[in-house]
Amino acid sequence: MLNIENIELIIGNSGWNFSGGTSITIQLLDYEAKEMNLAVLGSRFIPKHFKTLNYFQFLLLTRKKLPNGKLRVFYTRRNDEMIQGLIAKYFFGSKIKIIFSSSAQRNHTKFTKWLISKMDSIVATSKKAASYLLKEPDIIIPHGIDLSRFTLSQSKKESWDLLGFPGSMGIGIFGRVRYSKGIDILVDAAINVLPRHNQATLIICGETQVEDLPYKNKMLIKIKQAGLENRVFFLGKKPFEELPKLFQGMSVVAALSRNEGYGLTPLEGMASGAAVLTSSAGVWDELVRDEIDGYVVDVDNVDQTSEKLNLLIENSSKTKIMGENAAKYISENFSVENEAEKIIKHIRDVQNI
Repeated sequence: MLNIENIELIIGNSGWNFSGGTSITIQLLDYEAKEMNLAVLGSRFIPKHFKTLNYFQFLLLTRKKLPNGKLRVFYTRRNDEMIQGLIAKYFFGSKIKIIFSSSAQRNHTKFTKWLISKMDSIVATSKKAASYLLKEPDIIIPHGIDLSRFTLSQSKKESWDLLGFPGSMGIGIFGRVRYSKGIDILVDAAINVLPRHNQATLIICGETQVEDLPYKNKMLIKIKQAGLENRVFFLGKKPFEELPKLFQGMSVVAALSRNEGYGLTPLEGMASGAAVLTSSAGVWDELVRDEIDGYVVDVDNVDQTSEKLNLLIENSSKTKIMGENAAKYISENFSVENEAEKIIKHIRDVQNI
């Protein structure tokens, strides 16, 4: 049983929706917990075997230093979490150091810049994210993939057949169904390409919130008009534990966001042996090796997307090789275990300053 006084690391978890940031937090926890006594501020989506705290408990815990005299570290990824940490530190006297991990690839607001300026340390997840910060981050630590969950299947065909969809080749896109994610770009490309390729089926996996229903409905109308209702499927939101088998069944994983902070789904697809088709948003053009792991296209470009999607379906043997290349590349360079090790080392460094 973990003695609460020995908790060294507190990880922010303020998101109300299950997002990429939430997924990253959960996947890192098992590895981080092997190295440090930790708890999570906020219980939403967190597996039950991890210690979670509400904000009152967080304030009580951080009133004192650790028994060894060091400060606890609060690791944040969102503005809300930076605010929580600063209120605790400056209004309630919490004995903490605050680290902010920045993935965003956009100009920060003045308020966000101010929050970041008050952090004890800044981690960027990519060179692109670092370029949007006012000063150089203390370290760049790319996100990793949980290779115990996302793995290359022995048979892509068997993995696809187990899912029960028509055709013999799955093209998947994962994430919230909303305009910024570019789902419509893939749908438009599929309408251009799928009539020539009966073997291919498009799978769209992700939650549609009420405000995004008109966006989804426009796509459904287009799909029906094209006669592709039995070739394009909206699965809705799927439980976290069901995602690996979906990824394993896909021959191609697409990610065509118009803007993106980091975007793990193509990397999860790559780890699962899928070739990828991504926009140049996020870190994808930094991490995906064009024509080796798949293809990178310009943001919001249906023509390019259609062309590359057609190539991926038409040249299935090359697509299979791309998927195998991608799986090897991810396993050698982007494991979540390696990410966790780097994060823990940096936290120890910050504690010792």
